[in-house]
Amino acid sequence: MKKINNIRKKINVIDKKVLQLLNERAKETVEIGKLKNSSGKAVYVPSREADILNSLYKTNNGPLSREQVNNIFKEIISSCRSLESKIRISYLGPQGTFSHQAAVKKFGLSAEYIPCETITDVILAVEKNTADFAVIPVENSTEGSINMSLDMLVDTNLNVVSEINLKVQQCLLSKYKMSDIKTVYSHQQPLAQCGMWLRKNLPNAKVVAVNSTAEASMLACKNKNSAAIASQVASEIYNLDIIAKSIEDSRNNWTRFFVLGNIFTSQSKKDKTSIIFTIKDKVSTLYHILSIFSKAGVNLTKVESRPTKKRAWEYIFFIDFNGHINDKKITKVLDKVKNNTLFLKVLGSYPQAAD
Repeated sequence: MKKINNIRKKINVIDKKVLQLLNERAKETVEIGKLKNSSGKAVYVPSREADILNSLYKTNNGPLSREQVNNIFKEIISSCRSLESKIRISYLGPQGTFSHQAAVKKFGLSAEYIPCETITDVILAVEKNTADFAVIPVENSTEGSINMSLDMLVDTNLNVVSEINLKVQQCLLSKYKMSDIKTVYSHQQPLAQCGMWLRKNLPNAKVVAVNSTAEASMLACKNKNSAAIASQVASEIYNLDIIAKSIEDSRNNWTRFFVLGNIFTSQSKKDKTSIIFTIKDKVSTLYHILSIFSKAGVNLTKVESRPTKKRAWEYIFFIDFNGHINDKKITKVLDKVKNNTLFLKVLGSYPQAAD
């Protein structure tokens, strides 16, 4: 015990030093806030935050892991940023959804979170200035793109300012034993992600798609012999038992989210750009456009098409690639692409998600 007490005394001294340094950091943040306010600059600067974290990852010698460093400094940044101004984040709610978890992962506990019923409402909250940034899911590693989000990106004037990658672990939540469950609620994406598990373990249960995993959890609370597929966090919020954990068919299950806002994200050390376009109805047009990226040595990370919904068999293409729109090479590439399209829109350039 004497040795433990001596170590604890050292920890107490270190904690006081850490607190002192945190307050010194906070004071500098307040000064930056004053300068930003006088010049009208944005409080949230994604490129600056990404560079801070990447620099810390490189200098970290442990025993704290990269993820632990990320979690600690996300909250430090969030708390200090709230001294400048408390930013408002809209997300697909209610509380406890994976969208909510992604938003907190990006902005920390010191932001103000505004739950919305639909992805359309999430985006409208920023367009109507009732939120500063919107967090929307755009694709899942096993089920592909979220079509509603892609469709909304075509029409909104908001920019993609950041991206979030969230590891998704699905759980079966209920107040009942598995043998008593007759109805399972969840959002259509988790239902698809857990399809094989449901067919094997609950083959006779009625499967009902709802707007969110949080809504599913609330329904599982209210309705007899029912369950929800949702996160472990949802079990804590809605007081449901975890009947089964990690029930997703693929263990490598990630969801990618976009952060949308009215700001333009400056360059960081590692960026990505998202664009959409429609093409001229000519032979090999798409091949020619893709070859422009290839010849310039620009790496494409996503290529997808969606119906325009304006004319039969007419498609809009979504492309992600490495680089920032302010890169001279990227500017030249996009100029060439524009000459071969009917419509081209840059959704945004933003720091690549590091996790």
